[in-house]
Amino acid sequence: MSDTLLEIRDLKKHFPVMKGIIFQKPVGLVKAVDGVSYAIGVGETVGLVGESGCGKTTTMKMILMLEKPTAGSILFRGEDIQDLAGKDFRAYRKGVQAVFQDPYSSLNPRMRVGDIIAEPLVVNEALPKAKVRERIQELLNLVGLRPGSIDLFPHEFSGGQRQRIAIARALSLNPSLIILDEPVSALDVSIRAQIMNLLQDLQEQFGVSYLLIAHDLAAILHLSTTVAVMYLGKIVELATSEQLRVEPLHPYSKGLFSAALPTHPDEQREEIILTGEIPSPLNPPSGCRFHTRCPFAKPVCSEVEPVLQEVAPSHQVACHLYTEAA
Repeated sequence: MSDTLLEIRDLKKHFPVMKGIIFQKPVGLVKAVDGVSYAIGVGETVGLVGESGCGKTTTMKMILMLEKPTAGSILFRGEDIQDLAGKDFRAYRKGVQAVFQDPYSSLNPRMRVGDIIAEPLVVNEALPKAKVRERIQELLNLVGLRPGSIDLFPHEFSGGQRQRIAIARALSLNPSLIILDEPVSALDVSIRAQIMNLLQDLQEQFGVSYLLIAHDLAAILHLSTTVAVMYLGKIVELATSEQLRVEPLHPYSKGLFSAALPTHPDEQREEIILTGEIPSPLNPPSGCRFHTRCPFAKPVCSEVEPVLQEVAPSHQVACHLYTEAA
């Protein structure tokens, strides 16, 4: 395991649900993230996968300090980010950057590409104009865009090119960690592989770590070293991408992989159909949160919440099917 860059410990984010127009009072809590723990190593890619509403984006917002955790801690190089101030706080904001899902709305349409990429440098670094322009040209070259792009506007580029601009902007401050929020889901299939290969090349070149948030299992398995499967605010399985590709253990993980397109036409997969809707995070089921949709549910599943435990080297799962065996 590589040196730990970012560690999340029992992270929780609960949103109060208010009732009333003038005199509002809390009537419940939406447990968007409810006790999540994992670590990201230096130069490693951790994939976070799950259905919409499972808590992936809320986790990202807490790491970017856009939301304050209800409980738990986020450690960056061993220090809790909630305790950072002054120079250390600015260093963290520079060291953690993001590339967002929609390349059409994440770039200011009124700014030229050069200004978009230069903005983090101008805000955080006291560099002369000549050095800033030189750095922009270097970044455009890194992401495969021609030097003349510097004076153009975002509407003059395709979706894939815009995402390259967003990646160049994220790289401008030499970050240690880049959060990739569905970086290829808004792009044509033919362009996705190019962007994923670019991200891999940049990781090899600079040793940057990625937290990859995606629905696309193919992208997750292609880019990630380790994958965390989330369901209703909880991590239900944590394993290497190879272990998940070969043998997912949790029934929810099996359902996700069963629904995904196979990597080869001759590949045989067990067909698992997940019935029902995702329960409300305002009133999650007792015991295992997945038991209402699980084809293998036992009586204990509705009574006792399973704990994430190691059932094989580097493979953890929260499921009663493996509790007795363990």
